[in-house]
Amino acid sequence: MLNRFYVDDIIRTALKEDINYIDVTTDFLIPAAQEGEGRLMSKAEGIVCGTEVAARVFELIDPDTSVDILIPDGSAVKYGDDIMKLRGKTGALLKGERTALNLIQHMSGIATAANKYSRLVEGTRATIADTRKTLPGLRPLQKYAVFCGGARNHRYNLSDAAMIKDNHIDAAGGITKAVTKLRSKTGHMTKIEVETRSLDELREALEAGADIIMLDNMSPELMKQAVEITDGRALLEASGGITDETLRAVAETGVDIISVGALTHSVKAFDISMYIN
Repeated sequence: MLNRFYVDDIIRTALKEDINYIDVTTDFLIPAAQEGEGRLMSKAEGIVCGTEVAARVFELIDPDTSVDILIPDGSAVKYGDDIMKLRGKTGALLKGERTALNLIQHMSGIATAANKYSRLVEGTRATIADTRKTLPGLRPLQKYAVFCGGARNHRYNLSDAAMIKDNHIDAAGGITKAVTKLRSKTGHMTKIEVETRSLDELREALEAGADIIMLDNMSPELMKQAVEITDGRALLEASGGITDETLRAVAETGVDIISVGALTHSVKAFDISMYIN
């Protein structure tokens, strides 16, 4: 799901930032011909993601580096599990360590959070989705990690679908005007989502023919009423201020999608360490 040229660009940017033109410690301390082995080990319990991205870091530094991925993306890991083994020039392994760990720790943290949220809504009709609240330049990596964790992706960018948010509504003169104008200009493949802040706005969005309606910062009680009013005429997405404690109650209202920005914008890095033999 990840294009090699995209991943390579990210890694090259990260390596240029980290190494610049010399690794003072490694280049002056480790003989260029020295060979070594290494391993990446999990120090927590969760879902691993970014193994091939981390492996590619070492391959770009030295194409002769051998990488053996022991646990593939999307798999559960526990403390002490070896995720991958490395063999090659010791200097190449040391130079790639931080960049590789930064990427795999971040992606595994996202996958673990996505898995946790998805398990919290099991048994309901709701699915967990991410948002566009991603780190610049890392969006495909982050959305891939969400997928690996068992959740779903929202739109990747502004070209994927039309989402009429509160500022669009205010600037366009209302929900009906906004939806009508977009319908007259977009192609038949383009879905239209409308953000609503009240049940009255929900009703207007339904009458205007929105495909998806976002229930923004509504209480579970209001969401239940929204589900009844909608009666299957559009998909309903709950968003805004949803936490671990409120997630299940939101899912039980009957909404179709729960979007969680925290999956990508404030996730905790997964604890993984690298050891050199």
